[in-house]
Amino acid sequence: MIKYTEIIEPNTFESENHWYEKSLNATIHPMVSYFLNLTNDRIVKRYCHLNPKVNSNDLKEILSYNPKYYHLSGADLLHVTTEKGKRQMVIIENNSCPSGQKSMPLLNEFKEQGGYRKFMEHTIKPLLKKKINNAVAVIYDKNYMEASGYAHAMSDMLNKKVYLVPYYNDLDKNHIDISGDFIRLNINGEWIQLDLVFRYLTQKPWNRLPISSKTKIINPTIVCLAGGRNKLIASKAYSFYNSELQQKNLKIITPHTIWDVNKNEVPLWVDNLGGKAVVKIPYSNAGQGVFTIVNQEELDNFMKMDFDYNKFIVQSLVGNYNWSSTTSEGKYYHVGTVPNQKGQSFVLDFRMMIHATKEGYKPISIYSRRAKAPLKDTLQDGKASWDILGTNLSYKKENGDWGSDTNRLLLMERKEFNNLGIGLDDLIEAYIQTVLTSIAIDKMAIQLLNKKGGFKHKLFKSLNDDDSLIKEII
Repeated sequence: MIKYTEIIEPNTFESENHWYEKSLNATIHPMVSYFLNLTNDRIVKRYCHLNPKVNSNDLKEILSYNPKYYHLSGADLLHVTTEKGKRQMVIIENNSCPSGQKSMPLLNEFKEQGGYRKFMEHTIKPLLKKKINNAVAVIYDKNYMEASGYAHAMSDMLNKKVYLVPYYNDLDKNHIDISGDFIRLNINGEWIQLDLVFRYLTQKPWNRLPISSKTKIINPTIVCLAGGRNKLIASKAYSFYNSELQQKNLKIITPHTIWDVNKNEVPLWVDNLGGKAVVKIPYSNAGQGVFTIVNQEELDNFMKMDFDYNKFIVQSLVGNYNWSSTTSEGKYYHVGTVPNQKGQSFVLDFRMMIHATKEGYKPISIYSRRAKAPLKDTLQDGKASWDILGTNLSYKKENGDWGSDTNRLLLMERKEFNNLGIGLDDLIEAYIQTVLTSIAIDKMAIQLLNKKGGFKHKLFKSLNDDDSLIKEII
């Protein structure tokens, strides 16, 4: 991991530096390629044919939504079914700083910068209403492989140098100044103004970058607070938007969610969900701060832990049919991968990454991940449920750097895609669910800022009354 500011010059992009090796040499699956080349009109016709209560004009309007703040979004979804055999793509979370490009086979082998350049050309470029006179930067705290890929693509698009700036919680803040109207960067003792920043800060970005700035930040910090890095506010944003969608016979589908839960209330809610649940620290990501609870031992272990925050969310657990949470809405359980030669099926999740264009949100990257241990009909005593249910690839090393378990990465390529058990209509459903959640978060972000771009502290506190988080933001 490089931990000093780099200067990226135009025409220096090297593909092998910005894709996993298994992705670099992969050929995209024909069905995924077909899906990514579908027009929204065709997607709408197909979806409305299978969901005849949905009005095509309503869905067209939704897919052509032009976000004010949320320009790059990635949703994690589970492929589930009910006891009656109704299969669905269920939203687990939406991510305002998503990875994906390094795991995506090229859609067009003659466009070697893939989604990196596509994002710059179709999302960043239209947002630049005037010429960039000052410096531009990509600021990151993990995922150097992708952050640097975006920096090279930005440099080529603008035909100017781009500063690639690491900015960790423990980094000396003398490198970056956010006290004025513009963000400034210290280069060899000289302060330079940044006109444009692509932000790849995944961990508590609100403690390093301003909520309001004249520097163009993509995605801005307000998106993280409005749900892109705040699962508690995201749940509320989905609920508000679902009230609007109800008249259109559309819905953001999530596990049953209880928000604003104090730690001492967690056992009550776990019991309410049949003794099986997922407890989440609302402001963590990359698989950190997520606890699957399927027995008393796992609940006791959770209750012994100390946390920086006061509020949690509790969700129904999606497992095997024999050990999933039971809610008033019924029971979801994992479809899982197609059984391998040993008869083993694995829990998988699905990342759908979309970006804002002039025509609305468009898919830009897709990949999947599977759990470490196979899905069983019955739970074994002493077997950690996270090994069976957890799919995130990121892990923190002893030195604080981030690693990735790519052995569990499932690509949208010819061989691996067939093992997912996912079809074209599932891809369409995942895309629509991702768009709906992104719109919900963008609408919440709009509500949290006043006309002058100032943060509505009182409104935010009423929605997210967690003193530890409020102190971090201030």
